[in-house]
Amino acid sequence: MSSEEGGRGMWGGEELDLDAYLARIGYSGRVAPDLATLRALHRAHVAAIPFENLDVALGRRVSLDVKDLEAKLVGRRRGGYCYEQNSLLAAALERIGFQVAGRGARNRTRGDVLTPITHALLVVTVDGGQWLADAGFGWQGPLEPVPLVDGARVEQDGWVFGVATEAEGVHVLRSLRPEGWTDLYSFAPHTLYPVDFELMNHYSSSHPRSRFLGQVVAHQPGAEVRRALVRDGLTAMGLDWAPEERRVGPEELAGTLAELFGIELDDEEVDGLVRVQSGEI
Repeated sequence: MSSEEGGRGMWGGEELDLDAYLARIGYSGRVAPDLATLRALHRAHVAAIPFENLDVALGRRVSLDVKDLEAKLVGRRRGGYCYEQNSLLAAALERIGFQVAGRGARNRTRGDVLTPITHALLVVTVDGGQWLADAGFGWQGPLEPVPLVDGARVEQDGWVFGVATEAEGVHVLRSLRPEGWTDLYSFAPHTLYPVDFELMNHYSSSHPRSRFLGQVVAHQPGAEVRRALVRDGLTAMGLDWAPEERRVGPEELAGTLAELFGIELDDEEVDGLVRVQSGEI
């Protein structure tokens, strides 16, 4: 569903300052509802806006209102997690004229554990074809949209992603690793709306069992190096070398977030995150 002229679109695209968003992600190319624009915008967004849960870790409310997202991710140059990232991307795509729908996925990177549907992603229709667009899966996510076709395989700067279809039409996004294909997440062909993202966001930002509470998380899915900070563990992974891990102590936290993830915080925020990292809150 795209925004109607003079009306309100499903994702609130008409409220977004598109020029400010494009400047934030460093995009100055063609802007049209075509596949080339979709690919370029997706790549620019992923490169510029980090995945992070820091407001959740600090006990703050996470708003998915377009103006609030713009103020945080664009104006303050912060990052966000999947609901924030993909709601902002959806608003920008809708403003340009794309047809955008939401989906809800189960994370499969945690082994055989059956996880709830808590990941939000997008499906964008271009020239009658559907593309998986996801700027919010963190360091393991795609750099560009992936064709939503069974058996699809795409290479993005050496990183390979694929789509498989299982029973009941469930789609699976996969990543090719040295040991073979690894499932990232699965999702049904059932449309979700912003109100559904709100419900999922409420669970992930406040439920005691949410993995985003009580720990610092920041990811960056770079084209050459992918990095993930979880609690005090920093992991880096490249195409040609095995993951490397090291500890990030309290005295390094602010510098690591700024230098590796582009996240600038004030002293109060840093102090709060250090307490979270140390288990004090």
